[in-house]
Amino acid sequence: MKASSSQLVVLDTTVIVHLARDSPTGRAIETQYALTSRSERPLLSTVVEGEILALARGWGWGQTKMAQLNALLLELVRVDAGMREIVQAYAELYYEATRSGKPRGENDLWIAATAQATGGALFTRDTDFAWMHPDFLAVCCIPEVR
Repeated sequence: MKASSSQLVVLDTTVIVHLARDSPTGRAIETQYALTSRSERPLLSTVVEGEILALARGWGWGQTKMAQLNALLLELVRVDAGMREIVQAYAELYYEATRSGKPRGENDLWIAATAQATGGALFTRDTDFAWMHPDFLAVCCIPEVR
C-alpha cells in the first residue's frame, strides 16, 4: 500500500524509532515518503508517544538523543487516543479481534483505532496489524533497509 501525498499518515512506534535513530531505514522512509515535506504532517497517537518515550528511557538515551526525539515528536500532529471517534474505533477493533481470535496487543489496537478514526494510513515496520481488513484500515508495512 502506498499513501498518496494528500492522505493522512499515522506513524507507528516502529517507524518513529527508525526516524529518531536516523537509521538507514529511517532515512529511506523519509526519502520514499517525504514525511517532512508532505502538505499534511504525519499524525502521532498519544499511545505511540508514550511507547517511544518509555523505550528511549529504557534504552538509556541521553540528553542529546532525547532532545532529538522530542524535536521529532514536535514536528508531528499529536492525536489524543481518548477522542470519542478513536474510542469507538477501538471498541470495534477489540470486538473483531476477540470474536475472530486474532492477536490483540492493547497498544496496537489503540494505534490502529487512531488511524481508522482519522482516515489515515498506518505506517509500521512490523506485522502486528496484518490481520486487520484493508477496508477497515490501510496499513503500509515498510521493509528494513540495511
